[in-house]
Amino acid sequence: MPDEVFERIYAECFPFWEKISGADRDYICQNSYMLTYPKGKNIHNGEECSGVILVRSGSLRLYMMSDEGKDITLYRLHRGDMCMLSASCVLQAVTFDVFVDAEEDSECCVVRGTAFAAVSDRNPDIRIFALETAVSRFSDVMWVMQQILFMSMDRRLAIFLSDESARLGSDTIALTHGQIARYMGSAREVVSRMLKYFASEGIVEVSRGGVTILDRKRLRELAL
Repeated sequence: MPDEVFERIYAECFPFWEKISGADRDYICQNSYMLTYPKGKNIHNGEECSGVILVRSGSLRLYMMSDEGKDITLYRLHRGDMCMLSASCVLQAVTFDVFVDAEEDSECCVVRGTAFAAVSDRNPDIRIFALETAVSRFSDVMWVMQQILFMSMDRRLAIFLSDESARLGSDTIALTHGQIARYMGSAREVVSRMLKYFASEGIVEVSRGGVTILDRKRLRELAL
């Protein structure tokens, strides 16, 4: 892909772009590439420096995995979002392993981690941006931990459905019980049981196509 295309993309998403030299901008563009990941593809396995990933379309899921193979979703990335935790060579203070999968067919712009790290060493504005981006995501991670440790399952499910509906701009959430459970860090059986309870109360309707919210007021009350 021509460097001019990356130049336009980065001018929109990197607040430091106009503050660095033309040579550094060229270097980042020359070390960038566009990749399309099919649904279910593992993008980052926690071991190597995969680079800085910018989502252009689709959705990615970041998660941690236990030795027994159980995973917990930390957060999801959608169009316009950026993943810094996949670039361990940029954020060397991050010592835990994260995994990244494509939740749907996704097109991503990737900057090689070594190139991004080299330019950030010369530019404090880039280091600040990288740290601020990582910190904002750690806030998401702490919110997930808070829900898992301290909230009841009905409240957690109500929060998830409300947030997902707001993100999609739709009352219908086309996710299976298994997908919802994975995003929430719970068991499918627990989610199915709670959805059945929500349906019996007239809060949602459950079908093969997913979950449709029927009573937003009740759902908001449960989420509080």
